[in-house]
Amino acid sequence: MEEYIGLDVSLKETAISIRRGGRRIWRGKCKSDPDSIITLLHKHAPDARRVVFETGPLSIWFYHALTDAGVPAICIDARHAKAALDMAANKTDANDADGLAHLAEVGFYREVRVKGYDSMLTRTLVAARTRLVTICTELSNQIRGLMKTFGLVIPSGKGATFGNNVRMLLDGHQSLSRIILPLLKAWYGTREQAAELSRQLIAIARASQSCRLLMSVPGVGVVTATSFVTAIEDPENFKKSRSVGAWLGLTTRRYQSGEVDYDGHISRRGDAHLRGLLFEAATVILTRSSADSGLRSWGLKLRERLGFKRAAVAVARRLSVTMHAMLKSGQLFDRAVGMDPANG
Repeated sequence: MEEYIGLDVSLKETAISIRRGGRRIWRGKCKSDPDSIITLLHKHAPDARRVVFETGPLSIWFYHALTDAGVPAICIDARHAKAALDMAANKTDANDADGLAHLAEVGFYREVRVKGYDSMLTRTLVAARTRLVTICTELSNQIRGLMKTFGLVIPSGKGATFGNNVRMLLDGHQSLSRIILPLLKAWYGTREQAAELSRQLIAIARASQSCRLLMSVPGVGVVTATSFVTAIEDPENFKKSRSVGAWLGLTTRRYQSGEVDYDGHISRRGDAHLRGLLFEAATVILTRSSADSGLRSWGLKLRERLGFKRAAVAVARRLSVTMHAMLKSGQLFDRAVGMDPANG
């Protein structure tokens, strides 16, 4: 008979539950390492049919390591699993593993597509660069705030201009210089490393036909294009382009019960970083005349009726659908589609 396994994964230990024929036959723990789990499964569950675990920090590592070893690993949505696991009287790792094994046996779960290593490397590069850029901004703001306390207001300027202005204002303030210059040195170093990661990201985007295709959309740059491509991976992962908006949490949540039926705020599920990038691109489309297109015309009409923020969210949702359709068709963005002929 076939076995169904539930893995409750934590950073140090993984609770394991094995079911066969509608009952649990073994339960225990082992080190949170795929090799240890594979060895244990070969011993206690040689005919494993499904090995189920939730999304989490180690899910990508576990999934690829287990599948490469021939284990039928399935990663499921943690939110979906939580609704079933909360039915247990006591919240323990062992009970969670039992619940996951039961979900594997009855097939009541929502499988999650696990991204490949190449996509995750690019996404890690984007995340690291974003973090360094944020640190640069925080350091520059900190320097401005500290110097302002002593009446030294730094003129507006970015990059080398900012550093030169700081050094010029610190001339003759030796005591303050001993405090500010180390921060300025850290700012220079972080900015240099952020520039290095930016160069790597640009090289990846230039080598990718899909990224170059998406960058034909106004407001979509290197970061947004690479983030979208690595999130979607294969356009065939979505049967319909309009499903991408819901996948990214850009569609409204609906509540219907009896005579009550209304749409609420957007769900905000999925990739929060990519959702924010699409919102920024939508903002560019709505605020810059150089980004004139049918999408912009549609968004401006919405802004007059619904306000800027709601219009930007709607444009971001339609932008995600358009970008997916471009990846499927291989066609560049057509600014003329949807434009009013009377307005160009």
